[in-house]
Amino acid sequence: MSKLLVKPSGDGGRIIDVTPAGAGWTYVGFALHRLKPGESVEGGEPDRETCLVLVTGRAAIRAADTDFGTLGRRMSPFDGKPVSVYAPAGARWTATAETEVELAVCTAPGTPGARSPRLIGEDDNGQEVRGKGSNVRHVTNILPETAEADALLVVEVVTPGGNTSSYPPHKHDRDDLPRESHLEETYYHRLNPPQGFAFQRVYTDAGKDGRRELDEAMAVEDGDVTLVPKGYHPCATIHGYDLYYLNVMAGPKRTWRFHNAPEHEWLLKA
Repeated sequence: MSKLLVKPSGDGGRIIDVTPAGAGWTYVGFALHRLKPGESVEGGEPDRETCLVLVTGRAAIRAADTDFGTLGRRMSPFDGKPVSVYAPAGARWTATAETEVELAVCTAPGTPGARSPRLIGEDDNGQEVRGKGSNVRHVTNILPETAEADALLVVEVVTPGGNTSSYPPHKHDRDDLPRESHLEETYYHRLNPPQGFAFQRVYTDAGKDGRRELDEAMAVEDGDVTLVPKGYHPCATIHGYDLYYLNVMAGPKRTWRFHNAPEHEWLLKA
């Protein structure tokens, strides 16, 4: 199995735990908790900010001294907009499930005291459609670069069955602004219906010897996480199965500037 593919461990509790040390990088952390009604989880780190995304279910959430009450409405990531909470670095947070819950915990380096906890409600999420034809996907911006944060960028994407996404292939692995930014990235994947599968390839440009430093092709199933430390990272879902993914990005500068694979850039003009 690819070292870039992370499978969920178990059915409940913290079933995904991607740390910078474990991933071999610097910025992005990602955890996924599955909670039964009445179960709680807490967290918060002195030097890392957090975005709590209710992928599914309803939960009471508190961050630092702010009680946000019971949040969430959708029972499927394919049904409506998410509700999220931003917790700045140093803020302790707790979430208690009212229904069965999938809670994503997205983290990146932050400055303690720089910001206050805040709710990111359904109406705060901007939505857009990207691509044409079989490259159409539906994007929900949870924590875009226009919203306040230290390092985190968080977005959801739903790709209809049979379509491609994160395509034409693009990358963001060089600190070369304004042309390209260096951002690590995770993809948390869900399929509808859940027995489906999708594919994701993560690869770098070929060197002078014709070889690629990184070239991994992965079959992605419901609940999997893929890691993108560098390189291009397109994905595609098969006919009949819609693909959801939650992206978390972070790097030395909080901006998303990407470089398209030159040999595929013609697709943008077709």
